[in-house]
Amino acid sequence: MAGQVFKCSVQLTRKQARQMIDAAIMKARALNLPPLTLVVLDGGGNLVAAEREDGCAPLRHPVAQGKAYAALGIGVASGVVGERNAERPAFVSSVSAASQGHFVAVAGGVPVLDAQDCVIGAMGASGASSEEDQQVVIAGIEAAGLKWGLEPE
Repeated sequence: MAGQVFKCSVQLTRKQARQMIDAAIMKARALNLPPLTLVVLDGGGNLVAAEREDGCAPLRHPVAQGKAYAALGIGVASGVVGERNAERPAFVSSVSAASQGHFVAVAGGVPVLDAQDCVIGAMGASGASSEEDQQVVIAGIEAAGLKWGLEPE
């Protein structure tokens, strides 16, 4: 139907994603971290926003996206996935293969939750240590007025 406008429910907006990225970068600069790449995915794993700081290595984007995808796909922070499965490398390899390599099970990817604690997306970072990546991601999510979850309660 020509001219018809389709409306859909967006749970994680581009504006929120930009707020998350901007706040994460501010936190990273305050901590004097190396250049980062940050990625925000919606609940379906679609890219909402991404940014690569000047001087960031080229593989940082797929790593940041893989961390976010791991958090979204399993429903817990990517570092928790890695820790829980340290003794199960076949599982991590299988999930990585099932996701066509878009699954990075190290800290730096965190689920984004709405007010009802439902997962509506995920954010990932790459460029500093995994723990520092996770720290700036959490700061970004909080700055956008959203919740985050490392693992379900």
